[in-house]
Amino acid sequence: MKALRLHSYRQAPSIDEIDEPSVTGPWDVIVEVGAAGVCRTDLHIIEGQWAPLQNPDLPYTLGHENAGWVREVGSAVNNVQPGDLVILHPLVTCGLCAPCRIGQDSHCERASFPGINADGGMAELIRTNARAVVKLDSSLAPSKVAALADAGLTAYHAVRKAAPGLFPGSHAVVFGAGGLGHIGVQALAAITSAQITVVDRNEAALELAKSLGAHHTILASTDDVVKKGVRDITGGGAHVVFDFVGESGAEKVSPQLLRNQGSHYVIGYGGKIDLPTIDIISKEINVVGNLVGTYTDLVELMTLTANGQVTLHTSEYPLDAALDALDDLNRGRVVGRALLVP
Repeated sequence: MKALRLHSYRQAPSIDEIDEPSVTGPWDVIVEVGAAGVCRTDLHIIEGQWAPLQNPDLPYTLGHENAGWVREVGSAVNNVQPGDLVILHPLVTCGLCAPCRIGQDSHCERASFPGINADGGMAELIRTNARAVVKLDSSLAPSKVAALADAGLTAYHAVRKAAPGLFPGSHAVVFGAGGLGHIGVQALAAITSAQITVVDRNEAALELAKSLGAHHTILASTDDVVKKGVRDITGGGAHVVFDFVGESGAEKVSPQLLRNQGSHYVIGYGGKIDLPTIDIISKEINVVGNLVGTYTDLVELMTLTANGQVTLHTSEYPLDAALDALDDLNRGRVVGRALLVP
């Protein structure tokens, strides 16, 4: 089968012919990939940023946002069967460790992460397990949901955590309305009563955000324009800032947009947060990290998607054009999410 394989860090991956995965354990599920999301994390993986954390054996197949149809199952699997339409939780978890037992399976102590530290879904087939597959409503299609498996899940997870503090009259600021942010805007509109302000450098992204439920938008020409705009709209600062960029200066200005006792939710990454401790204690602000989300988060997100409350805006590429998709993402030419469709 064809697969996008990374052979060396800081070098472009290649389309290779490799053996198809097979069932090797009772809980295994083989999925025919209908679509695989192209994520900025893939760029960071190629750059080598994830090597100290995950260090997979090279070469391996990229792709951690996947949806498709069940091809084959192991002897113990009874929650799905061949032919079922599914989306894959990005982690393959054990179900037995302490985090799994309390529903925090995204922190499984023995998890593997296809596309990050094991063969992923930028291929024709992928192997996962029964705990990772979520059956989809028949109205959905892989190309409409695949990137929700990680980008959407991570965005929803952050919003879900913050939702109890986003009461009527509160203000949420979304920094970055790209692949993750445009999903975060929809999640905020669906499950909170907050006023939503979106900040981005791209006018097209701001127009998309308006159509998805943003009440206010700010074109991020300079940091001073952003800070003044947020102060004027929120009357002094946001209750929660969702930083979906995490680099290129967004991580520095985001905490400055908070009111007292506000929370800075960090979702994007690549930069460094440097906050004076006097500012943290005098304003009682919080910095909250967010990584992926739980299986339950993904089920809830799929419910919102089936109900039409979350829509993924995509640009589709054939698997053979994977390098074009990565280049377009790197150069900022993708509005919404890029998808590979084998």
